[in-house]
Amino acid sequence: MLKVSEILRVKGDTLYTASPDMSVALAVQTMSEQDIGSLVIMESGMLTGMLTFREIIRHLHDHTDGEWGKTTIRAIMDDAPVSVSPNTSADEVQRLMLEKHARYIPVMDGPMLMGVISFYDMAQAIVAAQQFENNMLKAYIRDWPVDGNNASAEPA
Repeated sequence: MLKVSEILRVKGDTLYTASPDMSVALAVQTMSEQDIGSLVIMESGMLTGMLTFREIIRHLHDHTDGEWGKTTIRAIMDDAPVSVSPNTSADEVQRLMLEKHARYIPVMDGPMLMGVISFYDMAQAIVAAQQFENNMLKAYIRDWPVDGNNASAEPA
């Protein structure tokens, strides 16, 4: 069974974080420059929230006055994100993502942040696992053992 730790190992260890007191404008700039959809919000070495494009879009919609960038991340972040452990199964992550409408889920090993699993990471891992299984099944069928009763040898 595929585990979160395996997905993180393939994904790599680049992680983008921000402070809750950073401006939304700076968060948008960072997310745009890094081509990422979320920032992990850390304070005093602890996970305090997640900021995704969803929270930013809601904030932009509510602040059409042009003052949206002066707001701090703390005011709009998800301060109670669902998280998983490295030993969580990929099936459980899929269930949580669908149930909670979460596109990004922090991976925590106790109080330590290990990474973030995105919906894209999950899709990529599932496709890779299915391709591997498909290749294994094809190899098995190709090497199907022939027993004496079903032998297709031509008579001599």
